[in-house]
Amino acid sequence: MRHSIRTRFTLGMIFLFLIILVLSVFSGYYMNKLSNKTSAILKENYLSVVYAREMSEGITNINQEVITSFLMNRNSDSLKILKEINSINISLSAEKNNITEPGEDKLVASIETGFTEYRDAVLHIAKSPKSDTGMLYLQNKSGNLYQQLLILSQMNGKALEVKTDDAKATSKSALTQMTILATLCFLIGMSFAFSFASYFNRRFFQLYYGIKEIVSSNFDERLFFDGKDEFYEISLVINEMAEKLKKSKQKTPVTLLDDHTKDLAYNDVEELKKMLFRIKSMEEQAAALISKFEKK
Repeated sequence: MRHSIRTRFTLGMIFLFLIILVLSVFSGYYMNKLSNKTSAILKENYLSVVYAREMSEGITNINQEVITSFLMNRNSDSLKILKEINSINISLSAEKNNITEPGEDKLVASIETGFTEYRDAVLHIAKSPKSDTGMLYLQNKSGNLYQQLLILSQMNGKALEVKTDDAKATSKSALTQMTILATLCFLIGMSFAFSFASYFNRRFFQLYYGIKEIVSSNFDERLFFDGKDEFYEISLVINEMAEKLKKSKQKTPVTLLDDHTKDLAYNDVEELKKMLFRIKSMEEQAAALISKFEKK
């Protein structure tokens, strides 16, 4: 199959880009995997801890208002209590939609039931005269809520630690795998680049050396390239040219000798003609001289 130099170069560039693409894809895969684990930690367990803390703070604020008004024998601030109750309801609703750990749903349901009883007790105390029995009941309910919210926070805090360790292990594993993959791709790329450059350097050197020898009148030099690329076609042209130059060189001495022989034969004939002309002239002079002597 014939592969031109341009085709080989194009395939080589495509191969290098494929290596880069492989690295990019795997890097994106591991980064996305690690990002998902981190997002899950922030979205799930961390938010549950925040919701538990917000509900605990709301209950604390309500207890402070009720106890302060009881000790000072005044009416509780209903607006403040309703504001805190509304804030707790928002956090509780958000937590109900963020169930992630085993048993968390039952715990949240129990918290919701306990908070409903606590809220009703607070609203009843705020509207009626305060009594020691009502305050004890309210403190008992708030204590149970604190304990349940603490369990909720600890449950998600423990899961947060476990998932963080898992994310660290995933990150370490991804780093190791990416290091191995990057090393393999680097070695493959370097090997390919070296062989690719060596292929062209070797052929260019052979071409340069062959042309140099032919220019130096060494017409016996021949170029031999494997494959069917442009180098091979150039070698055929150069070999044909060298063969023609060799044959031309072999014919040149014979031609020169023939020309030289022709020149020698031509010179001899001319010299012979001149000699014959001089002999004829001498004969004519001799005849004229004899005729004069006879007259005398």
